[in-house]
Amino acid sequence: MSFDHWDEIRTAYQVARMGTVSGAAEVLGVHHATVIRHIDALEGRLGAKLFQRHARGYTPTEAGQDLLTVAAQTDDQFTQLAGRIKGRGDEVTGELIVTSLDALSPLLVPSIGEFMRRHPDLRVRLITDQRLFRLEYGEAHVAIRAGKLPDQPDNVVQPFFTQTLRLMASRDYVDRFGTLETGNVEDHRFIGANEDTPRAPYFVWLNANVPPASVYFRVSSMKAAKAAVQAGIGIGFISDWDRDGTDDLVEVLPPLEDWSAKIWLVTHMDLHRTAKVQTFVRFLKDQVKDWGVALA
Repeated sequence: MSFDHWDEIRTAYQVARMGTVSGAAEVLGVHHATVIRHIDALEGRLGAKLFQRHARGYTPTEAGQDLLTVAAQTDDQFTQLAGRIKGRGDEVTGELIVTSLDALSPLLVPSIGEFMRRHPDLRVRLITDQRLFRLEYGEAHVAIRAGKLPDQPDNVVQPFFTQTLRLMASRDYVDRFGTLETGNVEDHRFIGANEDTPRAPYFVWLNANVPPASVYFRVSSMKAAKAAVQAGIGIGFISDWDRDGTDDLVEVLPPLEDWSAKIWLVTHMDLHRTAKVQTFVRFLKDQVKDWGVALA
């Protein structure tokens, strides 16, 4: 066992103290599913049952009593430590981990730079990996996600803005192939996603309305899609807020509702009310007003 597992030990301690999963969940401010997950993980790691489950709740076993004695002492030490550092809780320092869509980096990075100028002792790690980061395991403090409403029970989800994509082509492409009004879809060349089943709603629309034979170029990022459009490779999607270098491009269809995606600010309830996270989230919600996007 190590300090990395303290959340699970603290959960077990509260279950023993309260006698029920629901009571522990209320004290800890987490969903009851998190409590059960922590107990199961801790018992699996130790290879022993910590509680007897019965109709009235949870009763510690002998192994559970041994663990909980140590947990109670550790909890007291944390309480004393909190008292010693009281007054420093409002500082925005240390490391802030943000995970976001790579396509939003041109908007997000300058704002993060301004936030760091206001809080010079803060270090920021921006992660734009494709995978979904697990906030409940501390992989990020703030996640910026797109699509349907995130439904993880322990997360706090706030609407951020709505991103709409424009379907565009270069003038050189239009000179060679015409517009969608002057020919069939099959006669055109499109820029699509590398994934066979993309999550982005605009690429879902493209897969449903454009035959695979008409997709001549596939990309993994919106930055690459924009570069392909500018190079005249085909018709592709560009974010509505991204006007840099698009003056010579032609919008081939008016935006459709299917090309819009809700963008969400997601935090974990255990960290949501910390000064660092609260200050950063408030800052972003103020910054977005100047981003030229449709507010949520």
